[in-house]
Amino acid sequence: MTEQPEKVSVQLKYRDVEKTFSASPEDAWLLLGKFFSQFLPSFEVASKLLLSVDLQQLVKDCEGLIAFSQEGANLLVSKSRLTDNETLLLWLLAAYLGHKLGIMDSDAVSKEELQAKLGKSGKITSTRLGELVKSDLITKTADEKFRVTTFGVVQMQKDFLSKIKAKTNA
Repeated sequence: MTEQPEKVSVQLKYRDVEKTFSASPEDAWLLLGKFFSQFLPSFEVASKLLLSVDLQQLVKDCEGLIAFSQEGANLLVSKSRLTDNETLLLWLLAAYLGHKLGIMDSDAVSKEELQAKLGKSGKITSTRLGELVKSDLITKTADEKFRVTTFGVVQMQKDFLSKIKAKTNA
């Protein structure tokens, strides 16, 4: 006897429009997209303006730069070949990626941890972190830690990662 493929049941309601369907996960995803494009054209327009991160592409982009071990995140590039800001951004990107992949508990890193990883004084670390916050690449959390913003991740993918790879031959 052959096993029936798994099906996903979806019920959508938007204002007075209601749609219910049951299909394979792939078909359900396509039907969901069709619903949004037919009934919510403004959603399609707005989605072009929303910053989003393709996690699979980010993993590919970080190959050779970031790796994870039992001890946590690791940078595979020498910080001597990177600027302080690139180093801090890579560490925060590693925390983001580790958290998204379920490897790390949090995507936020304390100033003290970042200072230790950067290997610079507290004053230099604070100055660099302040520059990155001003440029909206990172943000300071309520508990005084730092995390990369969605804008920061997108900018890393768009500009920084290829430059870092070129400098380090990663």
